[in-house]
Amino acid sequence: MLKVGLTGGIGAGKSEVSRLLVEHGAVLIDADRIAREVVAPGTAGLAAVVEAFGEDVLAADGSLDRPKLGSIVFADPDRLAVLNSIVHPLVGARSRELEEAAARDAVVVHDVPLLTENGLAPLYDVVVVVDADPETQLDRLVRLRGMTEQDARARMAAQATREQRREIADIVIDNDVPLEELQRRVKDVWDELVRRAHEGQGNR
Repeated sequence: MLKVGLTGGIGAGKSEVSRLLVEHGAVLIDADRIAREVVAPGTAGLAAVVEAFGEDVLAADGSLDRPKLGSIVFADPDRLAVLNSIVHPLVGARSRELEEAAARDAVVVHDVPLLTENGLAPLYDVVVVVDADPETQLDRLVRLRGMTEQDARARMAAQATREQRREIADIVIDNDVPLEELQRRVKDVWDELVRRAHEGQGNR
């Protein structure tokens, strides 16, 4: 099994790259999706978040009001640290369960938005960083996700810098390119990951 850490700044196109890797045969473990699952209604994770942040972070149906919580934590590093201390251990445990269920020769791609920020690179055999110019990221967040420019810049500023992400990368995928070119690059990366998996590469 080859354990791949996939990361990239918000708006860099990491989701598109992970989708393409799955098409090639990767087993995807999506930290964001798991992060939503571990704070679903009725979970211990949601109870812990409510205890830390109050009932105001709940929507009318009892689910987590993610935009409301986001507006609290992205403006306050200390509050963000509290949220991370609740969610990250739960995500880690669930990710390990899914990884252990994968085939022995699988390429397991962990889609981890905050891989750089949380110093998680040593957990993976290979770190793949999806990279884009900050202006490209900003344009995508405003144009495609409907964020205000101020909100988009704040989200970007809360993450690691482009240089910090590239520093931990074993493989960089440039996503300032047309989709066809991105598809070719991802195919090349996939071939390299399969080669490493078959060689039985050990941990970093």
